[in-house]
Amino acid sequence: MERKKGKLLVLVGPTAVGKTALSLQLARQWHGEIISADSRLFYRGMDIGTAKPGAAERTAVPHHLIDICDPDETVTLGEYQQAAYRVIDEVLARGRLPILVGGTGQYVKAVVEGWGIPRVAPQPRLRKALTAVGESELARWLAVLDPEAAARIDPRNVRRVIRALEVTLMTGRPISQLQRKISPPYDICQIGLIRERAALYRRIDARVDDMLVEGLLAEVQGLRAAGYGRALPAMSGLGYRQLNAYLDGEMNLDEAVERIKFETHRFARQQGTWFRQDDPAITWFDLGEAGAQTAVFAYVQRWLNIA
Repeated sequence: MERKKGKLLVLVGPTAVGKTALSLQLARQWHGEIISADSRLFYRGMDIGTAKPGAAERTAVPHHLIDICDPDETVTLGEYQQAAYRVIDEVLARGRLPILVGGTGQYVKAVVEGWGIPRVAPQPRLRKALTAVGESELARWLAVLDPEAAARIDPRNVRRVIRALEVTLMTGRPISQLQRKISPPYDICQIGLIRERAALYRRIDARVDDMLVEGLLAEVQGLRAAGYGRALPAMSGLGYRQLNAYLDGEMNLDEAVERIKFETHRFARQQGTWFRQDDPAITWFDLGEAGAQTAVFAYVQRWLNIA
C-alpha cells in the first residue's frame, strides 16, 4: 500500500450554504491554502455572478485554481484533476494544509476518489457527426459498445453520451474500463455542510439580490462587449444565462432575477445527488444549528491529531 503523502481537508455542500466563509476560518486556524473545486470560478472576468472570493479574501488566504482561463476556453475534468493533485502536493510540500472547497460534485469526486479519466482530446469532426445521428440512436450505439457506461449515463444527456462514444471510438476501449478509480495517496477528511432548505433558499435569494446591487448586469454587459457570446458554455451559467436572455429582449429584468433565484434553488437540490447525506465518507454539519461551527473545528482538530 502506498504511503500517504499528507492530509487533505475537503469541504462540500450546496451553493450559498456557507462554504467560503468557513473555509477561510479553517485555513486561518490551521495554516491552510484553499483549492477551488467550483468550475464556475475558473473564468477570468466572471466574478460577481460566480460569488468568487474577493481580493481581500484571496490575499488573506492563498487560493488556487481560480481565474485559470478565459470564458471562451475550457478546462476538462482530466486537466482539472491533474492540476488539483499538483497543487495539493505543492501545498503539502510547504508544510501547509490543503483545503479542497466546492460544490461541483464531478470535480470533487474526481479528486477524492481518484477517477480514471481518459486523456482523449475533443474531436470536433467526430462530435459533429455524432450530433447529427440523433439522441435515441446515440444511446443505442453506446449500449452496444459499452453497456456499463450506457447503464449509468442518462441518454438525454447527449453531451455525455457523445463523450463516451468519442473516447471509446478513439481508444478502441470502452470508456467504462478507462474510468476505473485509484484512491489518491492522501489522508482525506470530507466535511459536508447543510442548512434547512427554506433557510438555504433565503440565503440564495439574498445573494442574488446582492449580486445585482454589486453590478452583475454590468458584468454580463462587459463580457458581451468583449466578444463573449451567450452560446459559450461559460455564459450558460446561473445568472449569466438569464441576464443574457433579458439583454436579448426575451424577458424583463424582474423575470430574469426571479428565474435566477428559481434555477439556483434547483441547482442546490441537484448538488445533493453528488453529495448525499448517507455517504459514509462525508461527515455532515448543519450550519443552521447552534454550535455547528465549533463542532466542525473540534472535528477537524481531532482529525489533525492536535491536542
